[in-house]
Amino acid sequence: MRPIQWTTEDFNVFTIDGLEERMEALTTHVRPKFHALGDDFSAFFSTELGEEFFPHVAKHARRTVNPPKDSWVAFAPYKRGYKALPHFQIGLWNSHLFIMVAVIYEAPNKAIMAERLLENVKQITSLPTHYVLSGDHMSPAATTLQDAGEEGTVALLARLRDVKKAEFLVGVHVSAEEAVKLSGESFTTLVEETFTNLLPIYKTLTAR
Repeated sequence: MRPIQWTTEDFNVFTIDGLEERMEALTTHVRPKFHALGDDFSAFFSTELGEEFFPHVAKHARRTVNPPKDSWVAFAPYKRGYKALPHFQIGLWNSHLFIMVAVIYEAPNKAIMAERLLENVKQITSLPTHYVLSGDHMSPAATTLQDAGEEGTVALLARLRDVKKAEFLVGVHVSAEEAVKLSGESFTTLVEETFTNLLPIYKTLTAR
């Protein structure tokens, strides 16, 4: 694993005005780190899950006016895309870093996956209490497991099952202030530990 050191400049990319200006800074400062993480953690998932995983670094290619508010690298066992599948993510908002497993609205089998998680909800509620839940990958907001409890977790999963546009993400948020203090080695360890804790949830989502 190549150690990745995050800087305040990386997070401040998302405060730059203008689509072209922000994209240039994103391409220069952040995307190379996502590509490095993509190579290394694709190998991690391929080893842990026994099938080839591919990295997908966000390109934001469809944007013509509004600059991106976040960016990421996603991991899935499909070379041509990831949005229709459960997938892993490492990414940044201006406010924080995220390390998550996600099911987003493009996934055609969300209801079935939600039922699987509802039947194994303890896999989620037994995670460390600082882990967070989100129902919207386009929002930086999230709720800690400590605050959500089992009732809130079940409610979010029921929404994933019943609402067409619903989503489900679980993992770790690290504030920008804390992320820039992590050494490259400490960040790698954090990502490995987080993804290891999330692997059982991914296996349930994919009925492994």
